[in-house]
Amino acid sequence: MFGLTVTDHVMIAHSLPDPFFGPAQGLHGATLVVEATWRRRELDEHGVVVDIGEAGGHLAAVLDPLRYQNLDEHPDFAGRLSTTEAVAAHVAHALAARAEPAIDGIGVVVREHPQAWVTYDLDLRS
Repeated sequence: MFGLTVTDHVMIAHSLPDPFFGPAQGLHGATLVVEATWRRRELDEHGVVVDIGEAGGHLAAVLDPLRYQNLDEHPDFAGRLSTTEAVAAHVAHALAARAEPAIDGIGVVVREHPQAWVTYDLDLRS
């Protein structure tokens, strides 16, 4: 399986209103570093997974509606907590909607802190 990864970051605000989250229950900001990997079993006719510039453009387009937004008020997170896990899944599904049919999977890593991150892998062939 081949993979191509690009990275970007997004600054957001949100709260996690459940005692489970301790001090993160209150409104706070976060800078999330997002890595997205497109995977395919075989390279295309150009010998690539996907064009790097195109991949970066797709990631930016998916992140742009989240930039500097309070996710508590964002329609894509209505009725659910905007945990790092939820953000990773949101990004993966939004990228999958834009992916070429030959893409076999999308992986997303969201780094909330240099020592803490979430991964989400979306298999597009199952």
